[in-house]
Amino acid sequence: MHNLIKFSYSFLILFILLVSCKQETVKENKSVDAIKTEIAKKDPLPSWNDTSPKKEIMAFVNTATDKNHPNFIPIKDRISVFDNDGNLWSEQPAYFQLFFAMDRVKAMAKDHPEWKNKQPFKAVLEDDMKTLAKGGEEALIKLVMATHSGITIEEFDHDVKNWISTAKHPTKNVTYDKLVYQPMLELLQYLRANDFKTFVVSGGGVDFMRAIVTDIYGIPEEQILGSRLKTEFDYNDGHPVIKLLPALDFIDDKEGKPLNIQKIIGKKPVFSSGNSDGDLAMMQWTASNKYKSLMLYVHHTDGEREWAYDKDSHIGRLDKGLIQAKKDGWTVIDMKKDWKVIYPFETK
Repeated sequence: MHNLIKFSYSFLILFILLVSCKQETVKENKSVDAIKTEIAKKDPLPSWNDTSPKKEIMAFVNTATDKNHPNFIPIKDRISVFDNDGNLWSEQPAYFQLFFAMDRVKAMAKDHPEWKNKQPFKAVLEDDMKTLAKGGEEALIKLVMATHSGITIEEFDHDVKNWISTAKHPTKNVTYDKLVYQPMLELLQYLRANDFKTFVVSGGGVDFMRAIVTDIYGIPEEQILGSRLKTEFDYNDGHPVIKLLPALDFIDDKEGKPLNIQKIIGKKPVFSSGNSDGDLAMMQWTASNKYKSLMLYVHHTDGEREWAYDKDSHIGRLDKGLIQAKKDGWTVIDMKKDWKVIYPFETK
């Protein structure tokens, strides 16, 4: 009898504990559900107007992350690629890297007296943008070779970081790192929050970008792809360095973008974003994915808050890309209509 009472008492205690645990589990489940609801209600893209591009992006992410949806994309295949100039930050009236090269020419001029009478350096030293523009791509390459090479990658990184901390844009009068697009910063974060891996794939110099944009975009150096100079290894008496050489190794533009993506990333993207015909091949490569993909073009239509340009621009020309985007139903951002703000400082 005593044993029976003891067993009954033990069983009662066990029953109470089980019920208690079950109640706690229900409470925890409710708490998790409440958190999910709260997250769902929070707008992940607050600087975007509630227009088609925002709705299309969010619909794409929702289906890509829903295991029960036919358009579900496994996490390992959630690769997103972004052009930089004109897509993540501004690019007018000239590429920011060109302004860096011009400032470096002026800083280095005392050691190169011959530049006073030699183009394109003469135009830079005299702030003659018309003559510099006439030099075209050849002039730009000469400036890059003279200012980006002959030093180690650490020295170059130091030069870029010093420049970005003080140099100001000629018309916006703020440092260049302030001219990133707030809506795109939100988009990068939104994609990463949904297990997309974000890459920069730009025609800009890879070492130039790595020195600046990693902290701004939250994208690590190894996920930044760009054009690059040739390099060489120097053991340097037990202090190894890698030096930048005055020769192009690869131009990450147009057809070069999908080639670089395949070589370095090794996977076809499911999300690509750009703003010019230079990004068209990257868009086409993304569109050929077996998964349902999203191709996103930024169309510069806001001449008041930023710049308005497309097919007639010498920088960021958008013509064929816009035609195919409309034909194939790709997502096109009308900057004036679709973005509440352009730059982060506008939110303060």
